[in-house]
Amino acid sequence: MSIEIRHLTHHFGAEPVLQDISLSVADGEMVALLGPSGSGKTTLLRIIAGLTPHTAGELYISGKEVSGLAAGERRAGFVFQHYALFRHMTVFDNIAFGLTVLPRKTRPSKKEIRAKVMSLLEKIQMPHLADRYPAQLSGGQQQRVALARALAAEPQILLLDEPFGALDAGVRTELRRWLRQLHQSLGFTAVFVTHDQEEALEVADRIVVMRGGHIEQIAAPESLGNDDSNRFVTEFLGQINIFRGDIGADGGVRIGGVRQPVAALTAGSGPVSVFVRPWSLTLQHTFSADAVAARVVTLRSHGHYRTAVVTTEAAEDEVTVILPPDTRAAAGDSVWLTIRELRLFRGEDELALLPQAQCA
Repeated sequence: MSIEIRHLTHHFGAEPVLQDISLSVADGEMVALLGPSGSGKTTLLRIIAGLTPHTAGELYISGKEVSGLAAGERRAGFVFQHYALFRHMTVFDNIAFGLTVLPRKTRPSKKEIRAKVMSLLEKIQMPHLADRYPAQLSGGQQQRVALARALAAEPQILLLDEPFGALDAGVRTELRRWLRQLHQSLGFTAVFVTHDQEEALEVADRIVVMRGGHIEQIAAPESLGNDDSNRFVTEFLGQINIFRGDIGADGGVRIGGVRQPVAALTAGSGPVSVFVRPWSLTLQHTFSADAVAARVVTLRSHGHYRTAVVTTEAAEDEVTVILPPDTRAAAGDSVWLTIRELRLFRGEDELALLPQAQCA
């Protein structure tokens, strides 16, 4: 079932929370609403669900304008961060609950309810736990039950508000993969809210990046990572180091006074922000003509790789560098940073660069 949002606006009092939001979600698509706190993503989800009325705009589900429909009439399944399971009911009864309270005319028979619940228990890999109570389950198991309960009534759309936010990192990773597999198996239409970039990139078909009640960018995960020309999106997604740079009258780019082997294309001279990902830096102990001086503050282990945190006069904040396994470094070392790939921003605008081969 598809979702179509057209020029949707919402205010809390005089304060705009969502401003001119337009978004299409295709049938069977899973879309992530990603953004920092206060970006409006949860408010948008609640408006789709019918839990919060919007101030202006149109909202269609399966081609039908639903702005005037109550939440119960929209056939939207909603999964919250904190499970909201009935503590006095077994796993089986929690999943069956939405079916047992349907009007008599549309309520399935007890046999049909049992068959549907057992089928869902198989899909969430918990048929052996049907008779347990929520207190006897782990957090990850409880969230699976919450998802199954939302799916039991065959909603037109599934809405998830930070569904894994209350779980530890290992369980979150496991459930992300499981949710993706479940979606591929059942093909339901879903919108989920998250502030976890990895979660959005791993689970969603498309990602909607939000800030301050606006949509900044909509893209598939692979495109979002490779073509994020929006400055906010570039800073928000993944780690970024920001150096102070300058473009000379000749178009040459300098960082900390050191000329780089790139040049700005059709950009006037003056200061710029230089964006560099941690994996686009090389840390070395020997000087080279385009290297920037730095000092190692600390080394950090991340299991299968290490990073060095360094300071340099060319950046206001500390700089993070991903180290190859054979790199030797210690806190206090004076080192040199070579930049293999960079991006330039002046204000909110990205500046085009000449290819390295054309920079003499």
